Amino acid sequence: MLSKTPNPIKYFMKYPILAVFFISTFAFCQNELPVTDLTTLDGKTITVSEMIGDDDVAIISLWATWCVPCLKELDAISEVYADWQDETNVNLYAVSVDDSRTVKRVKPLINGKGWEYDIFLDTNNDFKRALGASTVPLTLLVKNNVIVYRHSGYNPGAEYELYEKVKEYSN
Repeated sequence: MLSKTPNPIKYFMKYPILAVFFISTFAFCQNELPVTDLTTLDGKTITVSEMIGDDDVAIISLWATWCVPCLKELDAISEVYADWQDETNVNLYAVSVDDSRTVKRVKPLINGKGWEYDIFLDTNNDFKRALGASTVPLTLLVKNNVIVYRHSGYNPGAEYELYEKVKEYSN
């Protein structure tokens, strides 16, 4: 006789406190920042942990030149970024996921934008894959090399929610 595999839904209905525990554990778990290499605009290789530093709170934004929501988000943050740095000392690292066909557009685009961010390249999408990111924009808030906040997509005003998180983790 084959043993019957228990149905997890029935199990959690019988023991609801376990369901709450498992859901809250997975919903609030923090992820270590993946150890991968990125490239600077002048062609040097740098690891993600070298980029950020140990005790810093940092924003990492995955973006691409062809991604309109990405550009809107980075433009919106650019307008308030100096204030954010003055108040919280946060740095934003914009990581382009443009591939070998479109990466040549990165420098001209950022020169035209005047962004004050550090720009890095993830041309092979190693960092993007390590994060499990399927789309851009993807915005991460990192403290002590741990991802403490993650947001996909962009809607106008989302930068204010991000800033509230930055203030929360900067204290």
